[in-house]
Amino acid sequence: MRGWRKFAPLCLLLTLGAAQPQTPLSLPKIGFVRVHKGARTMELFADGRLVHVIEHIQLGGAPAGPKRFEGDQRTPEGLYEIDWSNPDSSYHLSLHISYPNGADRAYAAARGRLAGGMIMIHGQPNALPFGRVPGDWTDGCIAVSNEEMDALWEAVPDGTPIEITA
Repeated sequence: MRGWRKFAPLCLLLTLGAAQPQTPLSLPKIGFVRVHKGARTMELFADGRLVHVIEHIQLGGAPAGPKRFEGDQRTPEGLYEIDWSNPDSSYHLSLHISYPNGADRAYAAARGRLAGGMIMIHGQPNALPFGRVPGDWTDGCIAVSNEEMDALWEAVPDGTPIEITA
């Protein structure tokens, strides 16, 4: 017994520092999403009230300013909607944002360019075994953690409005 006492502080430290399983993020049905690009946040609203904020969202490689053209690596700004979902994405699930709208297409066409498309909210790359890709790395999409994407997948139905601000 006497030899055990010298290990007691270590045993206590190991017990206190043991990882506890986290409860998965659970959200009510979301009726509105607002993204603040500059703050790197996504606000989720249910029944007209803010119910959750996702921090540290990741954007396109050139996030400042609105998306104007295909390949500009910017995330759009404006009012859109989540219009379909993709369970077979190259990323951990994805929800499509209805960019480009008519005004986006007209702006690009007036300059002889394409507006681009396939803007999604998605998780991390499927090839990434765990964690997150650092920094802004998408081609204009909005990336979140896989756990956050699981919760969004369950809570955000097609037709949900999304406002993306600077």
